[in-house]
Amino acid sequence: MLNLAVCVSGGGTNLQAIIDGIAQGSITNTRIKAVISNNPGAYALERARDHGIEAACISPKQFESRGQFNQAFLEKLDSIQPDLVVLAGFLVVLPEQMIQKYKDRIINIHPSLIPSFCGKGYYGLKVHEGALERGVKVTGATVHFVDEGTDTGPIILQQPVMVEQGDTPETLQRRVMEEAEWKILPRAIDLIANGKVQVADGKALVQE
Repeated sequence: MLNLAVCVSGGGTNLQAIIDGIAQGSITNTRIKAVISNNPGAYALERARDHGIEAACISPKQFESRGQFNQAFLEKLDSIQPDLVVLAGFLVVLPEQMIQKYKDRIINIHPSLIPSFCGKGYYGLKVHEGALERGVKVTGATVHFVDEGTDTGPIILQQPVMVEQGDTPETLQRRVMEEAEWKILPRAIDLIANGKVQVADGKALVQE
């Protein structure tokens, strides 16, 4: 059984996709042990409680320094003992200590086809604004392992999404979620839960 800790900062639509995937059987051999948010107002915490999942908030505002927050966050994560940490819209830079401790056991969903529109400054609507400003015809989403860089870890799955004429950042964001994020994040978790993803030479090897 793959035990998940899901980290979320906002509404938790990707969290809901994971919850639904487990309930419907498209994600097998998996359970969510806890949901952690840095935002006390995150609707994701309500989603977790509604499904009987432990919900915890650890906010940087509760601590005098970033180091204290990082330590408390890592201690909470360790107490859950997750096999996999899922960043599902988590707008916090992870402490390097955590990345090293959970090497190849942290995954993230990013709303573009990495290496396009990723890295420092590209999050939320900014990703889709960048895609529309550049005039790309195809965008999408990427699930990748997390390393010490920003969106630089080994890529597990990608799903393209067509950009339509008249798209706004908001309409594009919604379609990328519906057509890509909510599909490949649950799929990646299921693959990992069933031993079908390995990391070698900086690349993720996937057995579909």
